[in-house]
Amino acid sequence: MLSRRPVGRGASARKYDLLTAMGAYALSQGKHDQRRVLRLMTLITARYNWARDELAVGQREIARLWSVDERTVKREMSLLRARGWLCVRRQGARGRVTEYGLGTEKILADTAPAWGTVGPDFELRMAQPETPAVVALPVRGDVPAPDVSGGTEWALARAVLHGEDPGTYASWIAALERTERAGGRLTLRAPSRFHAAYVQTHLERRVLKACRDVDGDVSEIRIVT
Repeated sequence: MLSRRPVGRGASARKYDLLTAMGAYALSQGKHDQRRVLRLMTLITARYNWARDELAVGQREIARLWSVDERTVKREMSLLRARGWLCVRRQGARGRVTEYGLGTEKILADTAPAWGTVGPDFELRMAQPETPAVVALPVRGDVPAPDVSGGTEWALARAVLHGEDPGTYASWIAALERTERAGGRLTLRAPSRFHAAYVQTHLERRVLKACRDVDGDVSEIRIVT
């Protein structure tokens, strides 16, 4: 299962997985739970310090972010603590705000029934003990350069991306296959929905830049499965 603190190598993907699990769970619940989880997800995205496992935000600021009053913030934070999704790291006193940490293990346990709605690959990955969402990145010497003999814009762009970052290339780029070119749009096929979503979210700009470096007519990258 996802490690308690998503930090270090692969951290971005593990954070993405945790938020995906929370979102899928919320969508399977009633409107009150949906709103509560959405509020927490927004707070995490905006203010959570993943490296320190710390959320230190005053009630007034949270109220502004959630578009509610401070009484609602106090009630919602109490419910999240009671649920085990938040835990108090340091109680606020004398003008100092309360510091919270995420109850990641409880969040994962509660959201597990909804993992399957994301897809079997996501469910399998999340269920594996302490398995990061990203494959360990190989060292430069272990990553073979791509074949550019085809001469397509994608073959050449792959070579550019390999040269920039062999580890990321091996983990995310090498598996992408060219399927179609229509005008300025280049369509690439990923091996799974998670893979496609990760590339689209985290690497699309880098991929597009590499493609434009070798073919200035490329204006859009589309990732499909």
